[in-house]
Amino acid sequence: MHGLIQVAGIIDQAEADMIIEEGADWLGFALRLPAKNEDLSEADAAAIVKKIQPAHKGVIITYLTDADEIKAFCAEMGVDAIQLHGDITPAELRKLRGIAPELYLLKSLVVKTDNIGELTGVVEHAAEWVDMFITDTFNPATGAKGATGLVHDWDISAELARVSPRPLMLAGGLTPDNVAAAIEKVRPAAVDAHTGLENATRRKDRLKVRKFVTESRKAFAHIAAQV
Repeated sequence: MHGLIQVAGIIDQAEADMIIEEGADWLGFALRLPAKNEDLSEADAAAIVKKIQPAHKGVIITYLTDADEIKAFCAEMGVDAIQLHGDITPAELRKLRGIAPELYLLKSLVVKTDNIGELTGVVEHAAEWVDMFITDTFNPATGAKGATGLVHDWDISAELARVSPRPLMLAGGLTPDNVAAAIEKVRPAAVDAHTGLENATRRKDRLKVRKFVTESRKAFAHIAAQV
């Protein structure tokens, strides 16, 4: 898997349709969050997922950490991919892989200023049970582990991409203006954007999505040609 583009934080069907029209591959739905500040209801998300699949993958983004609950929630939502941002243990990941082998599991690696050792440890202990890692940015002011709009040190993500036996998706403050440089630096298998594609009303902006997809495709093609 290489050159995948995900847009996260889908708020309604119209936004999902527009993002697909502009060429994104996966759509991320943030649900069951700690602060309960979801962008849409679970029923609305499930309806969108049902409409867009199988041509495009709907991905649940959540902080759930219990394997049984994660399996049940994915079945309820009709998805076969989930992005885990909570502190799920390797034991629960192993259990989840055993009870739901069909699920595509993405595990977050939340980048702080000095935690490269911790993150490489997560990679080492979780890689056997997940399909992809995703790096995102920690906001020390709020404690948020994603959707912060903040860019982290890409050197850290580049190192994680280098040592990980699983593909890496890069997230964290990506915009149409910096995604090409990020791909060149980190060399990820995939990229994800959320707040960097929004306008003043917090809806995704069509022109921003279009440029993000175009710049990502060009950068992925460039690094592929170098291999």
